[in-house]
Amino acid sequence: MTTVVVTRRDGIACIAGDTRAAYGDTREGADVICNSDKIVRAGDAWLAPTGPASAQLVLRHYMRRLERAPKLDGIDSIFSFLTEFQRSLRDDYLVHGKEDAADDFESMRMEIAVVSPGGIFGCYPQRSVQEYKRFYAFGSGAAFALGAMQVAEPHVQSAEELARIGVEAAAAFDLHTGLPLTLRTVELRSVGTLANGNGHATNGAHANGHRSNGAAANGVATYGAEPNGAHDAQPSIRSTR
Repeated sequence: MTTVVVTRRDGIACIAGDTRAAYGDTREGADVICNSDKIVRAGDAWLAPTGPASAQLVLRHYMRRLERAPKLDGIDSIFSFLTEFQRSLRDDYLVHGKEDAADDFESMRMEIAVVSPGGIFGCYPQRSVQEYKRFYAFGSGAAFALGAMQVAEPHVQSAEELARIGVEAAAAFDLHTGLPLTLRTVELRSVGTLANGNGHATNGAHANGHRSNGAAANGVATYGAEPNGAHDAQPSIRSTR
């Protein structure tokens, strides 16, 4: 498992994730494996899946196959992307689409956090999509990350700082989450469901049900020991310890 978080503040959206993998009872950290960065680029958006270890490989491979980067700037466009992605999961990647006999739809068998100029979002296994006002977390350490961010939010200065606090808290308590963390930041547009920064919803709550289980534009930062692996190509990279 893993922990990924999304945050937004003062016109900046941030996505951050840990770098630990596990094979049975064996922990594999960024000091052992090269491809420890779990964040995947999709045009002007960044995505981070949680679930099986192969989830990030599948998502990255799928993105490379696309002729054009998907538009992920809102709930409808993300849902359209997930519908096509689900077809490929079933037909090309041989994903077993049923987690439970009572499921109404085929499952992606993963959750996906998304940040884009349109906001911060979460995608759930049966393709429901939520947009978040301030922050959220996914994965095995999500409860620890959410608690830490809830307490820290009034005192932080940036979306990046809040995201770092969330992942670091998860790493401190969750067996399957480990540092260093990696993160990306994106400048938010001033249009859409939420106002720029910590805006309030302008069109009410979304009715997208889901199962509960749990800077510079396009900037990149790594906290802790530098992972031994290349990031996706991006305009700017910085490392912070």
